Amino acid sequence: MVRTQISVDEALYRRAKLVARRRGISLAELCRRSLEETIAKEPSDKPWMAYSGVVEGSPDDSESVDDVVYGREAP
Repeated sequence: MVRTQISVDEALYRRAKLVARRRGISLAELCRRSLEETIAKEPSDKPWMAYSGVVEGSPDDSESVDDVVYGREAP
């Protein structure tokens, strides 16, 4: 992990600390998550990656897609 330093005004700092406390995470973790979210919205040569981590479910869910979509195990 790379360590960095940023400057924010007092009001933003207080609000960020409050949000982090409510979520039960550190201010650093709040900043990391916010950066990830912001950067994920940027144009990319892999636009599908913007949805990475958005959908919840089991890694095995794709194996049963035919059953879910068509009501059977295979087309």
